[in-house]
Amino acid sequence: MRWENLSPGSEHGRADTALFDAEAVTTRTFDSPEFRGVTFHEVRARSIVNRVPGASRMPFEWTVNPYRGCTHACVYCFARRTHGYLDLDTGLGFDSQIVVKTNAPELLRHRLASRDWRGEHIAMGTNVDCYQRAEGRYRLMPGILAALRDHANPFSILTKGTLILRDLPLLEEAARVTDVGVSVSVGFTDEGLWRTVEPGAPAPERRLDVVRTFTGHGIDCGVLMAPVIPFLSDRPEQLRAAVRAVAAAGATSVTPLVLHLRPGAREWFMSWLGRHHPYLVARYERLYAEGAYAPKWYQRRITRQVHELAEEYGIGPTGAGTPRRIRAVEPAGPAGSPAVGSTQLTLL
Repeated sequence: MRWENLSPGSEHGRADTALFDAEAVTTRTFDSPEFRGVTFHEVRARSIVNRVPGASRMPFEWTVNPYRGCTHACVYCFARRTHGYLDLDTGLGFDSQIVVKTNAPELLRHRLASRDWRGEHIAMGTNVDCYQRAEGRYRLMPGILAALRDHANPFSILTKGTLILRDLPLLEEAARVTDVGVSVSVGFTDEGLWRTVEPGAPAPERRLDVVRTFTGHGIDCGVLMAPVIPFLSDRPEQLRAAVRAVAAAGATSVTPLVLHLRPGAREWFMSWLGRHHPYLVARYERLYAEGAYAPKWYQRRITRQVHELAEEYGIGPTGAGTPRRIRAVEPAGPAGSPAVGSTQLTLL
């Protein structure tokens, strides 16, 4: 395994300064059923706030990723390629060899306190899910959220994980001092498809329960409908079922994102497709012949259909990956009078 060739300035680059201390890596396995077959590599990272490459399509500049690899095991995950930088397998290795940055909270707190940090928005869950199963054991996110809260630093989280509900009180506390956003990823509601394409992630209905819980606490929550998988989850009746379920959960927005297949993910996904849906291989080769993204005409068609359904069900779109803000709680009135406002996420 190659720990020494990754730079702290990027999750993707190589430089003279190592991202991890190679001599401080501890490898562990656990016997509990939820971690059977999973290996954890506990590392002392040298950096945790990463700058997004300039060529990225993401609308944010900084990310925090406390984990590498993801037990959600989504066959389409674009982050698979990053495992190759450590000489780890981008297929099964990505699903079962999880790098845990055990010092992530303290590193973040130190970075936020530095004189050159200007309080920019930090996005989480954009590479691998910070609320994957490993978080249940390592509990890195409470420390990360507390650091962001204490420094009033704006942030957003995108997740498939139901474990985010554990940290609802911390999110509410952070919302009192800064802009906070939460979105849940639900690309489709077909349970048969979920079991094969996202075998380690919570079921779509459980993710929608997260949305229900947030909205039940007076907190708006948006849904990133990602990915819409060509020929498997893009039929009009499937799109309608997904948007209807998202609306029923109380989501304030739904934003579609068509499957993209970057190197690393493309090979693994196409291998899965050949095993489960061999009749679609040639169609995918044609649809993605020009690169990682489906043709613009296809993306526009899906976006139009979802937006029309969202309008029908009374919810609206937002830009993919844009910050979802939580409005801060307004101060209470005089003693004995009701509070002026309440905590609420507002999707922009």
